[in-house]
Amino acid sequence: MTWGTELWDQFENLERHTQWGIDFVERYAKFVKERIEIEQTYAKQLRNLVKKYCPKRLKDEEPRFTSCLSFYNILNELNDYAGQREVVAEEMGHRVYGELIKYSHELKTERKHHLQEGRKAQQYLDHCWKQMDNSKKKFERECKEAEKAQLSYERLDNDINTTKADVEKAKAQLNLRTHMADESKNEYAAQLQNFNGEQHKHFYAVIPQIFKSLQDMDERRTVQLSETYKMFADVERKVIPIVSKCLEGMVTAAKSVDERKDSVIVIETFKSGFEPPGDFPFEDYSQNIYRTGSDGTISTPKTDPARSDPKPTISKAKGKLWLFGKKPKGPALEDFSHLPPEQRRKKLQQRIDDLNRELQKEADQREALNKMKDVYEKNPQMGDPGSLQPRISETMNNMSRLQLEIQKNEAWLTEVEGKSVGKGDRRSSTDVNHHAPHGRESPEGSYTEDASQELRGPPQSNPQSEFDDEFEDDDPLPAIGHCKAMYSFDGQNEGTLVMAEGEVLYIIEEDKGDGWTRARKQTGEEGYVPTSYVDITLEKSSKGS
Repeated sequence: MTWGTELWDQFENLERHTQWGIDFVERYAKFVKERIEIEQTYAKQLRNLVKKYCPKRLKDEEPRFTSCLSFYNILNELNDYAGQREVVAEEMGHRVYGELIKYSHELKTERKHHLQEGRKAQQYLDHCWKQMDNSKKKFERECKEAEKAQLSYERLDNDINTTKADVEKAKAQLNLRTHMADESKNEYAAQLQNFNGEQHKHFYAVIPQIFKSLQDMDERRTVQLSETYKMFADVERKVIPIVSKCLEGMVTAAKSVDERKDSVIVIETFKSGFEPPGDFPFEDYSQNIYRTGSDGTISTPKTDPARSDPKPTISKAKGKLWLFGKKPKGPALEDFSHLPPEQRRKKLQQRIDDLNRELQKEADQREALNKMKDVYEKNPQMGDPGSLQPRISETMNNMSRLQLEIQKNEAWLTEVEGKSVGKGDRRSSTDVNHHAPHGRESPEGSYTEDASQELRGPPQSNPQSEFDDEFEDDDPLPAIGHCKAMYSFDGQNEGTLVMAEGEVLYIIEEDKGDGWTRARKQTGEEGYVPTSYVDITLEKSSKGS
C-alpha cells in the first residue's frame, strides 16, 4: 500500500504528518543532547569527588594500611570510570546527536521540495479548470444569445407588417449567434477534454509520484531513527567492558584488604622494642643491712589509633523519556459533506450565524463611516470626506460577499434539512454553489478558489481570570486590544492622537458610534484616532503595557 494510491486527497494531512516527523527527530535530538549534558556533568562531579578524597602525599609517616590502599585503588578505578562517562558523552555527541541534526536539515530541504512540487501541480490543475469553466460559461452565454436571436427571427418572420430588410437582418443575426455558439461549443469541448486529461494525469501520475517520494522520505526517517536508537545503546555497550574492569578492580581492591597485615603494620609502627618490666623484689626493711635498689621501670604508653575510612556513596539518577505527538486533524471540506447530516447541519448553521454577525459588523462599520463622512462634510477641518470613500466601497463589497456566502451556506443547509445525505454522496462539478470539480477537494480547502475560504471570524480568546489580579497597576484604562494604522493621521485637533502608517497602538476604548476610537501609543500618549484609519483587533485577555 502506498500513499499515492490510498491517500491521493490527503495532501494537508501528509504535510502535517511529515512536519510532525521532523519535529519528532528534533525532539529526540534534544533528548540526546540533554543526556550528553547529564553524562558530562556526572563525569565532572566524579572527578571532583576523586580529587577531593585522594591522599595529599605530604605525610611520609602515613601508615600504609591495606584498607587505605584499597580505598585509593577504588578512587583510581572511579576516576577511570568517570573517563568512560566522558567517552559516552563524546560518542553520543558525534555519532548520535550530530547525525540527527544533519539529517534533520536534509529532511527539511527534501520535504520543502516535494511540497512545492505538489503545490505547483495543484495550481496547474486549478488553471486548467478555470479555463474549462470559462469556456463552459461562454458556451452557455452564446447558446442563450442564439436562442434569443431565434425567437426574434421567428417573431419578425411571422409578422406581416415587418419589412423584408428587418427579417433578413434578424436572420443574419441568428446565423452569427449560431455560429458563435458552435465555436464556443467546440472550444468548451476541447477545454473539457484537456482538463479531464490533466486531472487524470494529476491524480494517477503526478500526485502518486510526489506522495511516494514523501513516503520514501518518511520511511527513511523511521529507519534513521532506528539506527540512532541502536547507536544510542551501542555507545553505552562499548564502554561496558572497561566499566566492568573498573568495577572488578574495585572488587579486587576490596578483596586485598588483610586485617592481619594491617595488624602487623600497627605493631611494626608503634612497637617500642623494650622488654616488659620484671618482678619487683621483696624489700626487707627489718634487716637494715642492705638496701636493694630496684631496677628502673620503663612504661610504654599505649596508643590505640583508629582511622575512619570514608566511603563515598554514589547514586545514579535514572531519567525517563516522555514522547508526545499531535493527532492530525481530519479533512474538513467547505460544505462539511464529510460529516454526518446532523453534524453537518450544526456546522452550517454555526457558519451562517458567524457570517450574519460579520455582516452586522460590516453594516455597523458602514453606518459609522457614513456618520464620519457627514461630520467631515460639516467640519472640513477635521478631515477629508473623500478619503473615506475607499473604505465605504470596501465595506459595501464585503457586505455583498458575505451575503453571497450566506446564501450559499443556506442552500447547503436547505439541502441537509430536505434530504438525508449518504456517506458516498459527492458533489457534482455542475453545482452552481461549487467552484471546484470532483477530485479537487483537499483537506481544509487548501486549493479551492471559493471566496469563503478567505473569510474567517476574529480570533476568540478564552478569558483568563487568573491574570486579572496580576496586572493591577496605576493605568486608568487597560488596553482591550490593539490596532495597526492603515493611513497616517496628523491629529491637529485637540484630543486627537498623531499616528504614522503601519504604527501599532493599544485600544483602550471602543468606537461609540461617532467614528472615533480612543488609543494609546507605546510611549503612553493617549488620544482619539479615526476608526476607519486603523485595523482593530480586540483581545479580551490583553492588558495595557
